[in-house]
Amino acid sequence: MTSEPRDSRARGLVLIVEDEPAIADVVRLNLAKAGYGVHVEQHGDRALDAIRRLRPAAIILDVGLPGMDGVEICRRLRADDDWTPVLFVTARDDEVDRIVGLEMGADDYVTKPFSPRELVARVTGVLRRTHGAPEAAPQTVGRIVLDATRRRVTSDDVEFNLTATEFDLLAHLMRKPGRVFTREQLLSEVWGYSSVAGTRTVDVHVAQLRAKLGDASPIRTVRGVGYAAEN
Repeated sequence: MTSEPRDSRARGLVLIVEDEPAIADVVRLNLAKAGYGVHVEQHGDRALDAIRRLRPAAIILDVGLPGMDGVEICRRLRADDDWTPVLFVTARDDEVDRIVGLEMGADDYVTKPFSPRELVARVTGVLRRTHGAPEAAPQTVGRIVLDATRRRVTSDDVEFNLTATEFDLLAHLMRKPGRVFTREQLLSEVWGYSSVAGTRTVDVHVAQLRAKLGDASPIRTVRGVGYAAEN
């Protein structure tokens, strides 16, 4: 395992769980250059201990790891009510892998080979959305109350556990009730990047939000266009 020193300029510690040293080193160098503290683990069985000990701001998690795989690591984190942002990395360009990963509570994913700069940009985007919410009054659409300041979503005094990206997606839709957003708009405005091939990510996150919010979900599908939040 390797670590970068965390000084006063660091933007937070990012844990990389990756068993290919060359990939881990490239990502580590790019994150460190961007001002992040970095810790690398190469074995899945050591990842949970590192997460609980270091409390990283974000986790870059390879799906295929020796020992415990990335999906199981993420599942255990969410089961323990740990909602640290997780970005999956997978060598398998398979939609099933991506969907399973997102259903386990991941915030995003990239497939190998990937651009290290793009990965850093996605980490930055997740952390900016998670920690940079301005002071704002709670919003209500239908039965859902969203408090951006405290990053809480409730309905009838029941609080929902959402990933950072699920929260940001719901907040974006609720800021303009009734407005229909295309998948491409949501991918650009919530995730911070644009890719037609990646719009499936939006559908998976919407499905997960609906599953968590149940009958209280304010999200409506506009067939052939996108999604809207309505009373």
